[in-house]
Amino acid sequence: MTFLETILGEILQLFKREGIEANSEADIIRKLDIRQSTYHELFHNKQDMVLQVTRFDIEQQNNKQQELLKTARNPVEEIMLLLVDGIKTIKDINPVFITDLQSYPEAWQLSLENLANNNQQVNAEILNRGVLAGYFRRDINLQLVTKIILEQFFMMINPAVFPPDKYDLAEVFRSIYLYYVRGICTDHGGKMAEEFFAKNNL
Repeated sequence: MTFLETILGEILQLFKREGIEANSEADIIRKLDIRQSTYHELFHNKQDMVLQVTRFDIEQQNNKQQELLKTARNPVEEIMLLLVDGIKTIKDINPVFITDLQSYPEAWQLSLENLANNNQQVNAEILNRGVLAGYFRRDINLQLVTKIILEQFFMMINPAVFPPDKYDLAEVFRSIYLYYVRGICTDHGGKMAEEFFAKNNL
């Protein structure tokens, strides 16, 4: 890992723990224990820093996702592993981070594009293989289902719909997706999903 990647990783953890706006650039420099000149060599300003951290986060998430999917034995397990990882990720993030990120249009747009392109494509591929293998219902509209999954995520992170101070976002995530997956499974796929639920205490 390069020096820049190490710095980006440390800032990302700080953001996920405290939010973006909780720390000024001076606070971040102090917590990173680096020189101000070094910071300004790496980042033009806070907007640039947030954008670089977001790119780093997306790359880390996508790599982690691919490694995770390699451990699955079938499409149902792939979907379930993604859901479990999603719940864990949301639990580990201060909701303020998501709200703060929306104040940085370029970084926020990058996050949305990754969701719309990478995540939607991954879900579509998994669902398609699952339909062909008999785990998911043949009458589902793949394009529509993947779009619904994406829009449900946008709804979940919208503070106007689910204010973080009133709702546990991890529980919202679980309630939205676990029951939705059950609905698109065949009897065979549903039994596998139930076994997964029981095994992982979901």
